[in-house]
Amino acid sequence: MTKRTWALMAATMVSLIYGLSFTIAKDVMPVYVKPFGFILLRVSGAAVLFWFLSFFGPKEKIQTKDFPRIVAASFFGVALNMLTFFKGLSFTSPISAAVIMVTTPMIVLTLSAILMKERIKTRKILGILLGLLGTGFLILYGKSVGNATNAMLGNLLVFINAVSYGFYLIIVKKLMDKYNAFTFVKWIYTFGFLMVIPFGLAEYQQIQWQQLPITILWEIGFVVVFTTFFTYLFNLVSMRELKPTTVAVFIYLQPLFATVFAMALGKDQLTWVKVAAAVLIFGGVFLVTKKKS
Repeated sequence: MTKRTWALMAATMVSLIYGLSFTIAKDVMPVYVKPFGFILLRVSGAAVLFWFLSFFGPKEKIQTKDFPRIVAASFFGVALNMLTFFKGLSFTSPISAAVIMVTTPMIVLTLSAILMKERIKTRKILGILLGLLGTGFLILYGKSVGNATNAMLGNLLVFINAVSYGFYLIIVKKLMDKYNAFTFVKWIYTFGFLMVIPFGLAEYQQIQWQQLPITILWEIGFVVVFTTFFTYLFNLVSMRELKPTTVAVFIYLQPLFATVFAMALGKDQLTWVKVAAAVLIFGGVFLVTKKKS
């Protein structure tokens, strides 16, 4: 099996894990663990795993001048990103959240144009507008089933999470060009852990561990180990062999996996609003990622 095939498999696994996570995390929140308490669990668990793994990785020293960038990456890639996502997911449905996450590549493109002065073609601008129209449609009208207590607020928070992750991808790029990922990812999660403590500590202390069903404990473990730790490792494998644009395309599989999984378990249902929003978003994605023949 070639390295490219392994990379494609790794990228697919990332989308599959994220697709499953929308429904799995929704099972845990907010009945058994509240969103911010869950984030503290997730970030602290991942930080421990990354520090453990770093002892077996390459030994590099991070320059002092790069720590502000690492702190910024921690804020956008861990703290704001995860807090808004889990809080939003606790209010909305798995399918709505997964569809909104598809806007991330378009957001990255927009931020690159603004922050890095990259030129955007008219076709891509049209694609961005289509995607944002679909997202706005879903945020305003995407009523959901399955404990969606406040779909509009939930969808908005998931969208903020996507924007935050877009900032993170731009910030972390220079770090990846300079260091091995294992050198700085442990620091990103360490600073991220410190940032989420004020938000998550009270909710973490409210967890009734003795009363948690075994299935919920397994689902918490899945989010910490697979959704946080292994997805990052799989992303490293895929990014070594594939272009960033190729890796980004795999995020579009997430709504497919999330929808199939959620509907199979009866956790959500497809509505014409979600289908229309998905068509607009995927149309935008197609225009943004389409290469000239």
